[in-house]
Amino acid sequence: MAMLQTLEQAGGGAYRRLVAWHGELTAFRRDLHAHPELGFEEKRTAARVVAALRAAGVDEIHEGIGKTGVVGVVHGASRSSGRMVGLRADMDALPMTEENDFAWRSCSRGLMHGCGHDGHTTMLVGAARYLAETRRFDGSATLIFQPGEEGFAGAKAMIEDGLFERFPVEAVYAMHNWPSLPAGHVGVNPGPMMAAADRIEIVVHGKGGHGAHPYLAIDPVLVAAHIITAAQSIVSRNVSPVDSAVISLCAMQAGDVGAFSVIPREAKLIGTVRTFRREVQDMVEERLARLVDSVAVAFGATASLHYQRTYPATINSPEHAEFAADAAAALLGGDKVVRELPPSMGAEDFSFMLQVKPGAYLRLGQGGSAFLHNTRYDFNDEVLPLGAALFATLVERSMPLATPS
Repeated sequence: MAMLQTLEQAGGGAYRRLVAWHGELTAFRRDLHAHPELGFEEKRTAARVVAALRAAGVDEIHEGIGKTGVVGVVHGASRSSGRMVGLRADMDALPMTEENDFAWRSCSRGLMHGCGHDGHTTMLVGAARYLAETRRFDGSATLIFQPGEEGFAGAKAMIEDGLFERFPVEAVYAMHNWPSLPAGHVGVNPGPMMAAADRIEIVVHGKGGHGAHPYLAIDPVLVAAHIITAAQSIVSRNVSPVDSAVISLCAMQAGDVGAFSVIPREAKLIGTVRTFRREVQDMVEERLARLVDSVAVAFGATASLHYQRTYPATINSPEHAEFAADAAAALLGGDKVVRELPPSMGAEDFSFMLQVKPGAYLRLGQGGSAFLHNTRYDFNDEVLPLGAALFATLVERSMPLATPS
């Protein structure tokens, strides 16, 4: 609780109001954690959000946007500016089995809030309650509760369902907890925050045969092994050291483990490519396709590459990243804000929103030992009031009420 006491002294009115609701926010978050739902299946979660928004007194609630998405709107004390700012939180969980033993662990085997989306949703609910009670801004706050971030492109689904036509925000902000940052710190970068995530599938076609007579076969396992090794030269010999890229071949399927002397006819490789710049992404795809074909031909086999671009890179608008950093500094103090946080090679579908609207994606430090997507991960409830206050501060500072003359 030391962090809460320190922030209560340093933070503004938003934090002091929200910290009084800490117990309620914690109970809400733990209920979500105990009942995880996958992307586009967040019916219970969405219902809990809708009930909380109604209780908070938000002005508008819209359901079923992008299948299971929810949008709440809070109008300020004045709307003379005609402005609108968006805040986004993701709601879905992961298909993984939780290994924690606390009372609020997942009730659904094989499903877990292993990335903290339960915390993000709770923080935005807290911000909604504060904004609806105080309304110290001139304009409208659009609160976006998004489904399907974990591989389902829920942000894209909401956009295609008319999100920004119905709610024409001038900027949109999101934040994600980050165990690598100390609790009570915020990180942002005036440019790339997360990489583009591409899925690759390579299928090698050879000629099956007996393991004792490999000269009568064309071994696709051998070809796949050479492709795995050669693919690592693409980044090291084609990508400038000032850029970043990753090629990881993470799974291989070939043959039958019970047939130790059978050379299979086919081998399949599955992996991912991560990049920040479109030019690097294009180059990696082109070089990988040529490499796969050429290596296979050299061994008398054939191979094909299926390259799927899933999530684009998450790129902050410099102006809005600086604004968000200033808002965090006003709340926490400048020493608690990292303004040039190194980008992550992970991916985030908030990138789709940043392709349509300017804005910024922030990291909220939560400390802790278990990292994201770990079976023993849990969101740090101590930072719930802080995250909610930061959401609210972004609204209040974006659309300030006019000062009486």
